[in-house]
Amino acid sequence: MGAERPLVFAYYVTGHGFGHATRVVEVARHLILGGHDVHVVTGAPDYVYTTEIQSPHLFLRKYSETAVVPRDTILAVEVEWLKSIKADLVVKVFIFLSVQFDCRHKVSDVVPVACRAAADAGVRSVCVTNFSWDFIYAEYVMAAGHHHRSIVWQIAEDYSHCEFLIRLPGYCPMPAFRDAIDVPLVVRRLHKPREEVREELGIQEDVKIVILNFGGQPSGWTLKEEYLPQGWICLVCGASESLDLPPNFLKLPKDAYTPDLIAASDCMLGKIGYGTVSEALSYKIPFVFVRRDYFNEEPFLRNMLEFYQAGVEMIRRDLLTGHWRPYLEHAITLKPCYEGGINGGEVAARILQDTASGKGYASDKLSGARRLRDAIVLGYQLQRVPGRDLSIPDWYANAENELCLRTGSPTAEMNEDSFNKPLHGHDFEILHGDLLGLFDTANFLKSLSELDVVFDAVKAPEKRQMRERKAAAGLFNWEEDIFVSRAPGRLDVMGGIADYSGSLVLQMPIREACHVAVQKIHPTKQRLWKHAQARQNAEGQEPTPVLQIVSYGSELSNRGPTFDMNLSDFMDGAEPISYEKARSYFARDPSQRWAAYIAGTILVLMKELDIHFEHSISMLVSSAVPEGKGVSSSAAVEVATMSAVAAAHGLEISPRELALLCQKVENHVVGAPCGVMDQMTSACGEANKLLAMVCQPAEVLGLVDIPSHIRFWGIDSGIRHSVGGADYGSVRIGAFMGRKIIKSIASEMLTQSSANGTTSDDLEEAGVELLETEAALDYLCNLSPHRYEALYVKQFPETMLGETFLEKYVDHNDPVTVIDQKRNYGLRAATKHPVYENFRVKAFKALLTSATSDDQFTALGELMYQCHYSYSACGLGSDGTERLVQLVQEMQHSKISKSAEGTLYGAKITGGGSGGTICVVGRNCLRSSEQILQIQQRYKGATGYTPFIFEGSSPGAGKFGHLRIRRRHRNQN
Repeated sequence: MGAERPLVFAYYVTGHGFGHATRVVEVARHLILGGHDVHVVTGAPDYVYTTEIQSPHLFLRKYSETAVVPRDTILAVEVEWLKSIKADLVVKVFIFLSVQFDCRHKVSDVVPVACRAAADAGVRSVCVTNFSWDFIYAEYVMAAGHHHRSIVWQIAEDYSHCEFLIRLPGYCPMPAFRDAIDVPLVVRRLHKPREEVREELGIQEDVKIVILNFGGQPSGWTLKEEYLPQGWICLVCGASESLDLPPNFLKLPKDAYTPDLIAASDCMLGKIGYGTVSEALSYKIPFVFVRRDYFNEEPFLRNMLEFYQAGVEMIRRDLLTGHWRPYLEHAITLKPCYEGGINGGEVAARILQDTASGKGYASDKLSGARRLRDAIVLGYQLQRVPGRDLSIPDWYANAENELCLRTGSPTAEMNEDSFNKPLHGHDFEILHGDLLGLFDTANFLKSLSELDVVFDAVKAPEKRQMRERKAAAGLFNWEEDIFVSRAPGRLDVMGGIADYSGSLVLQMPIREACHVAVQKIHPTKQRLWKHAQARQNAEGQEPTPVLQIVSYGSELSNRGPTFDMNLSDFMDGAEPISYEKARSYFARDPSQRWAAYIAGTILVLMKELDIHFEHSISMLVSSAVPEGKGVSSSAAVEVATMSAVAAAHGLEISPRELALLCQKVENHVVGAPCGVMDQMTSACGEANKLLAMVCQPAEVLGLVDIPSHIRFWGIDSGIRHSVGGADYGSVRIGAFMGRKIIKSIASEMLTQSSANGTTSDDLEEAGVELLETEAALDYLCNLSPHRYEALYVKQFPETMLGETFLEKYVDHNDPVTVIDQKRNYGLRAATKHPVYENFRVKAFKALLTSATSDDQFTALGELMYQCHYSYSACGLGSDGTERLVQLVQEMQHSKISKSAEGTLYGAKITGGGSGGTICVVGRNCLRSSEQILQIQQRYKGATGYTPFIFEGSSPGAGKFGHLRIRRRHRNQN
């Protein structure tokens, strides 16, 4: 790999873990073999490099990992250094420099300034990576709010100075890079054969070895002899010198050469990273892994690992409690089948040398900011648009791809043929209930009927099943009855966050719904997963009630697809555990925190209705309600789950009561401070009608028919919404603070009138009775707008520090939120919104039943706009929802719309705000639908994200009831 003259490479490497550094070693080694100088900027220990490279052409430069340095200072220092070494090419591998980033006084430690520094120094640059920081941080920045958007944009702009990307296998979508060259796996070479390594360790060939490769173990963790199957040996990497190990665990030196040890083992146990995955694949070693928290690149590496039949996922709880045996024994039955190249270091070095020598690999590029708009700036949505240069690897088994679904749910798919085929239960006999003409329910039953079909992965590799499907296939006993429920999401037409203040709300159940299949079964007949069975055996238990859950669509949100627990875990002696303990129980493993929404329904039934669960429960959850879009995906899951559990156990619970119980799940088990309208709509709603409800706490006024000439749509902004987010919670706290202040002001006015001897005549305008009512105000929405304006608004500060409020008023009397004493809360906007929103919703409801006219449409639309801007005043807006509402207004006021009959009349942000979906009102006609699609395309053109459009409606869980089904014998079909 020679060149005409020695070249100088500056190689920037992150210090976050050794995996990044170890792969750089291979590239740098080949560059040095070519006669070139390599200057490595790193935070890793020297031995990581010098163990493999002993050469005067290797130069190591350490960067500070602690100091927070202004961006301009970093740039100046790096430019001067690059010029001083006369670098021919700058190479970046996830450069981490502590940089002060001026974005509303926020600090970021992940800005790839090396790309920009290279450009300022007049040096070409290349990135070598399997992920980029604009992708990793896009989701978090979007969730944090639009104020922080420029962080991701700056990252992408820095990347735009890069010549091109050398892309490693297992790559994530990298929106900032337009040009990419794929190379094989970059893997460290082996020094010794397997037999020699085992001989040095004193381990016979017939002894099974697992290498524990976590890069450090949890503090206080004690490894025990019984964790391993009989006769196994565990090699422990990164163990502290003080750690005492049992005889079947061997402590490895800190500088041990792990590639040789991995290749000499029978399987590896650790956390997923590029280094561990690439070495497991290269050496064909099965990898037992535990999910990492908030690690966005993991789904791509995990799917590559499992595609090549080399991965087994271990539940974190079983890792920490030592239930390793079933996972290890399963791992050694795998036959890893990766046959791709493993010389990526050599190939990458050749490309870098050619580039530094002047050979061109890249085409003209757009700016990083433009690239970001053209790709996926709006979070972890993985939207693929034809013609956009954003590659998803073939092995990425996205649920949307493999199951032919929109949202990872078998219930979501509908096509033209669906409407021409009769609905039936497929291989099931429906013993109770009715499909009600719902195609998504028929599809769900079809997916159930296919669960026990075993595909031959060798003969039909295109039909390889996702792990969630494999887990579901072993979930049910087909000789027993299964209970199926269905609950839709909801579109917040009017009312929104005013629900917790007692407002009237108008909610529409949407077409997308969650299906849950539940089987109550005696513990001796339940089909337990191997690790659950092993746990019971290890504890010496007789068959005991176990809850097993499979959740479809897990890959779309990087959460574990399965959850299991002994139902006795919900007991503290003879009583159910507290909600606080339950929250802690589900918070132990972030990848399984989702189970709180589902398993939490069982705990609530135990605590609130004194239900005793003596049988095991197997449960399959399949939701077509997209998560994070503000259409109550969580409420749909809760309501569908509790409905199915109640049906399986013969519990008679009214839809209203069920909704209130489900709210307790979200408030007390999950810990999200939501109101009740979501659960009420999902439980009590009906198709093509608005549920009118006064949230005090849940008084259903009835169902309001949507007039045939009016239609509602939902358009998703792509910005993830969460009622557990800080904005929603702080606005709710502000509203409850406001209520407490109004009560206090009213009480003071009454006290002053009594002290002054004022008569009722003197108080004719204010009204003693009104003041008495307001002094005991139970819901903020019971205060009329004119009373608010006349007596209270002028006495309200715009904001108030939590500490100041507590000193004066003691408590805000909201059972599901806690005031942060150091936080400044918006009071006036948060209090005003529900007072006026209640009035707007009442007017909206009245208008729906008025005579058809343009004035009716205009008034409905204006009320929605007023609601939208009131949300924004509270701080619950977002760039995406603002843009969508603006596009609706532009469409409404365009010359074409004015010259013809108007179609779209108003729009508003929905639910908890801070992203999510907007609701649009318009005329029910073809032209309106066309304009909605035009808005979708315009939004895509501006952001790179294609919005999800919600249209249509479906019945709530109460109207659907439940199905009781039983599998027909094959000879009956």
